[in-house]
Amino acid sequence: MELSLKGLHHVSAITAKAPENFKFYTEVLGLRLIKKTVNQDDISVYHLFYGDEQGNPGTELTFFEIPMSGRNREGNNSISALSLRVPSDEALTYWEERLTKYNIDHGALTELGGRQTLSFRDHEGQRFILVSDEHDQGVAGGIPWAKSPVPAKYGIVGLGPAHLTVESAENTAIVLEDLLGFRRKSTYASTVEGQPDVIVFETGEGGSGAEVHLEERNDLPLEQLGRGGVHHIAFRVDNEEELKLWIERVRTVRLPNSGFVDRFYFRSLYFREPNGILFELATDGPGFATDEDIEHLGEALALPPFLEAKREQIEAHLKPLNTQQ
Repeated sequence: MELSLKGLHHVSAITAKAPENFKFYTEVLGLRLIKKTVNQDDISVYHLFYGDEQGNPGTELTFFEIPMSGRNREGNNSISALSLRVPSDEALTYWEERLTKYNIDHGALTELGGRQTLSFRDHEGQRFILVSDEHDQGVAGGIPWAKSPVPAKYGIVGLGPAHLTVESAENTAIVLEDLLGFRRKSTYASTVEGQPDVIVFETGEGGSGAEVHLEERNDLPLEQLGRGGVHHIAFRVDNEEELKLWIERVRTVRLPNSGFVDRFYFRSLYFREPNGILFELATDGPGFATDEDIEHLGEALALPPFLEAKREQIEAHLKPLNTQQ
């Protein structure tokens, strides 16, 4: 079977305060909280999932709450920026005004890699780039939540290109191309004078929802991951059968990996590429409506069956995300 990744599945970042995170991503960015659960590797803290109206693969932005985490120290060998897709160039003008209204640190409207973009940082300093889909073709975006405070015609429709900053671009490129099957699409100039061009890789149907932008920098220290930093990036695998084939492929090249992991809402494989960035391959299903009605996603604490027996213990340690809980 010929294996091909379909695009970006989700990205997971770190927050120090889940209630503030919830407020920013739902009230300012207008995303839907599609799953309120806990970190399966540390059940004392939240794992929050945001996305489109149904939490479709390719729209999921997730956060691990690590209350005592220090500030992210930006640098090499990192997922240095995340992108969020919006429908049009007009939408970027709306977002420029909205971010200004909420006193959110943001840049100017800028062309980057052939698309109109707008950079900003969230309340913990995490780096984002809003990307216009107006002239884009490729993997489809999602559908904004009808109850979002942001009008649907301007709403965020999914994840755009993930930006990786590394010491050795070629080492990461070998994994992207030779192991994962990405294609080199193009290059564009670095925003830092004297640095190599950024390399654009695409997979699946291509487009902004299926791209990785790889930047080599020789002027940065190593990143020290903390709040406002990105923990890992996940790519879409169609189903569990294909995931098992990917596991064998990764084992064949002897990259240390997690093997098969059941996250209940999807199945996964984790491994680190040569520069130390954590990659995940995740199946499109079963999906977030597995244990909740689609109309009520994210309203209650959801636990996979293997944690249900610990619900009372877990709930005793979690603070409410808002005063209505």
